[in-house]
Amino acid sequence: MALFAYSAKNDHGEPVKGKVEAQTKQQAVAALRGRNLLVISIRPVSEESFAILKTLMFGIKADDVVNLTRQLSTMITAGLPLTQALAILEQQGKPALIKVVGQVKADIEGGSTFAAALAKHPKVFSRVYIQLVRAGETGGVLDEVLLRLADNMEKDKEFRAKTKGALIYPVIVVIAMIIVAMVMMIFVIPKLTEMYKDFGADLPLATQLLIDTSTLVSRFWWLLGVFGAVGVMFFRSWGKTHAGQVAIDSFLLRMPVFGVLRQKAMLTELTRTLALLLGAGISLLQALEIVSDSANNILYREALADIAKQVEKGISLAQAVGVHAIFPPLLYQMVAVGEETGKLDDVLMKLSAYFQSESEHAIKNLTTALEPIIMIVLGLGVGLMVIAIIMPIYNLTSQF
Repeated sequence: MALFAYSAKNDHGEPVKGKVEAQTKQQAVAALRGRNLLVISIRPVSEESFAILKTLMFGIKADDVVNLTRQLSTMITAGLPLTQALAILEQQGKPALIKVVGQVKADIEGGSTFAAALAKHPKVFSRVYIQLVRAGETGGVLDEVLLRLADNMEKDKEFRAKTKGALIYPVIVVIAMIIVAMVMMIFVIPKLTEMYKDFGADLPLATQLLIDTSTLVSRFWWLLGVFGAVGVMFFRSWGKTHAGQVAIDSFLLRMPVFGVLRQKAMLTELTRTLALLLGAGISLLQALEIVSDSANNILYREALADIAKQVEKGISLAQAVGVHAIFPPLLYQMVAVGEETGKLDDVLMKLSAYFQSESEHAIKNLTTALEPIIMIVLGLGVGLMVIAIIMPIYNLTSQF
């Protein structure tokens, strides 16, 4: 398939520019005419230039998928056929997204369902996304499903932005501390070491340790880099094993403040996704399997997989959830209420809102707690370094 850049006019005489994929130039013109476009000019785009452009555009991001979903929902609600809506979306956006939309449209025109066409692009559309679209197609409520999907993705994006925003300040401070420490070790301490040698001063233990550390860093920094790289590679390899994943995820959940935030964030995502799937008409067992696959924590993933097995045996969801200590008692109690009233999806959505509110409070507590902790650590580090540097100078001046 070749890529062609075109300039055309639509039914209203408005200029339209974009790109289209086809085997030949004639097929590209025919495809554009099929969209009721009057082609003014068309030319092939070289693969190299397109690859460079794709690199500059950084591919498809989550925001692009959110905007695509909302626009598609709006157009389908307005009564546009799915292929026509995709044709309109194919004329705008990033080149990488335009290519995916064009391939999805071509698959649908070839007789594929929308969900099956999306499934060919797993890096762009998640399994939850595809299953919800499939349920929407089956139930004839694709516009409603896409609207709920867009809302859910926007909420998830806002929540992740708040979580990342809370970590920006401590990360910047830690990076600054490391840079200052490296500058001191490589440039400042060696100069002081020469001065101390000239005076023949007896160095206190703290000063000697600081000088030895500075010597090690300044002379063997490359060796430290090699050991660091090897350590990172080993840790990443170990983290991909089952034992490594369990150990890392367990540690993250037990961390002070951070652990509570991570747990609340996981519960927010799991309950919201499960509510969406159930609300779209997907069976409880299938919804649990999908949520289990999408969980990014192995402890929750294995717990949900076990819950799915228990539900398949006929045990109620509330009883299956109550067995696992990783889930709070509130979740078990509210799920039981949802099962009794037959409004499990509504209850799960309310639980999601509750856990999100708790997560936002945890973020505020994290920000509040980190500031004094960072100041204390920074003060202790600077204080110890200053004492180690000043003590020999004080001893020298006291001798005169």
